[in-house]
Amino acid sequence: MDQVKQGTDALFILLGAIMVLAMHAGFAFLELGTVRKKNQVNALVKILVDFAVSTLAYFLVGYGVAYGVSFFTGAETLAAKNGYELVKFFFLLTFAAAIPAIVSGGIAERARFGPQLIATAVLVGLVYPVFEGITWNQKFGIQAWIKAATGAEFHDFAGSVVVHAVGGWIGLAAVLLLGARSNRYRKDGAMSAHPPSSIPFLALGAWVLAVGWFGFNVMSAQTIDKISGLVAVNSLMAMVGGTLVAALMGRNDPGFAYNGPLAGLVAVCAGSDVMHPVGALVVGGVAGAIFVSMFTLTQNRWKIDDVLGVWPLHGLCGAWGGVACGIFGLPALGGLGGVSLGAQVLGTVLGVAWALAGGFAVYGLLKSFVGLRLTAEEEFEGADLSIHKIGATPEREASW
Repeated sequence: MDQVKQGTDALFILLGAIMVLAMHAGFAFLELGTVRKKNQVNALVKILVDFAVSTLAYFLVGYGVAYGVSFFTGAETLAAKNGYELVKFFFLLTFAAAIPAIVSGGIAERARFGPQLIATAVLVGLVYPVFEGITWNQKFGIQAWIKAATGAEFHDFAGSVVVHAVGGWIGLAAVLLLGARSNRYRKDGAMSAHPPSSIPFLALGAWVLAVGWFGFNVMSAQTIDKISGLVAVNSLMAMVGGTLVAALMGRNDPGFAYNGPLAGLVAVCAGSDVMHPVGALVVGGVAGAIFVSMFTLTQNRWKIDDVLGVWPLHGLCGAWGGVACGIFGLPALGGLGGVSLGAQVLGTVLGVAWALAGGFAVYGLLKSFVGLRLTAEEEFEGADLSIHKIGATPEREASW
């Protein structure tokens, strides 16, 4: 029976890894549909190469930092329990690789390709795994300190804070250091519009992400005996809440309508295993409102050129999800309990602070020593990898 369970667990988490891997296609198409046409090739290639760099960084360094596991051992050891540790690495890698995929959307259309790959290696190999290890592997005794102070550990079942808030706040640091796209905010005070290049591609990206998210959340149980249908239904309800509120507040704007479900899914990750479905619906709805209002505010009033709105979507909605777990996970609001609002606030603030520090450190050093931005000419023609640089004629470009 143990052998059967081991094989079942390995298959279970492998299927989760494949579903979350597919989400990276969603990241790519979401960015592809949002950026201008001249930067579409860059968006597609960047996500794929970032994932490849993330794999090496996490395999060689990051997984060991978070969990103290090294893969530099014999194949017989690695094959133990049907290779469960290996497929667990694969599953958690897809989470880690979401960090540069999130950042990519914020810095799109004016960031240099090479420096972003360096940032990816450092973020996935070191910055992200430190907070991952704190939250999910009891590193540095911080969870014990939070429990002693509040009566419960910081709870983040599927990464509202560990993945999304950390990625979103790192993205904010990168966007601020990089600066706005050329002529985005003009000297006369007006703003140049850069509408999405393809609503169908944007919608496709959102749908791929939404479907893959059920692997992201449900398979975070990591073994078959811990699977919970509550997680699946809570994810669905949060997705619906985010969609309806974002569509309403955004006046049916397709960009808001298709980011609304993602906002809800980001927010529900942390408490999807402890909330009541009605609570998840509310959490998702609030996340949809956060995204629409804060994306509009950052772009129009604060003049922060976050192309895909990764700070509102992942940074703020992820932080809201971390806190919301400590509210809607309480038995008084229909939750299963075992959580504390104080613990959730402490853990969320710690994750945000670590992400900001790491983001400013990594991108600040890159800006100082190698530079982050394309030249004005490169930005005008298209990013490092664009249709202008792969032999496209104007006629072929027009046909695309």
